[in-house]
Amino acid sequence: MSEASLLQQLIESLRCLPGVGPKSATRMAFHILEHDRDGGRRLAGVLEQAVARIGHCSQCRTLTEHETCRLCANPQRDAGQLCVVENPTDVMALEQATGYSGLYFVLGGRLSPLDGVGPRELGMEQLRECLAGGTVKELILATTTTVEGEATAHYVAELAGGYAMQVTRIAHGVPLGGELEYVDSGTLAHAFAGRQRLIGDER
Repeated sequence: MSEASLLQQLIESLRCLPGVGPKSATRMAFHILEHDRDGGRRLAGVLEQAVARIGHCSQCRTLTEHETCRLCANPQRDAGQLCVVENPTDVMALEQATGYSGLYFVLGGRLSPLDGVGPRELGMEQLRECLAGGTVKELILATTTTVEGEATAHYVAELAGGYAMQVTRIAHGVPLGGELEYVDSGTLAHAFAGRQRLIGDER
């Protein structure tokens, strides 16, 4: 295998990252090879371990290298509050920007029938079992404000309707069509604090 073909393979492999096109991938590849080969070796080693060892939490479905993530395993977290988000990046964003001390449930996406993403793919049955346990007193919907995100929030709210709990939705502060991971911390904290009740009494 020639050096040129191996270089091209490196460039093409870097393009699997979101937002990385041919030019960005080429710059990354040349930077590693010309200026930071040690960093490249570390990256390769950590990436190999991460792909092999990181999976999903058995309780909330976020990414973790353990059976249960550190948040679900923390007895200090409030099990009476459950925040439903689309992706593990949303958990990280909320943890960094808010004082939320409850638990999470990560859907792993949003309802999109045209893309073959339905309730089963989003773990809705597992969520239903969680809600049926009777521990959750407030279900917080923190899906995005895209059309699919709103449809997902509506579906989850209906799912929770048969249980004695308050259902709230984060509202003002998050721009229409915005992704949580790209919203600044101040805006996200304001939106989380100002969430609106969808289902449940006013106590």
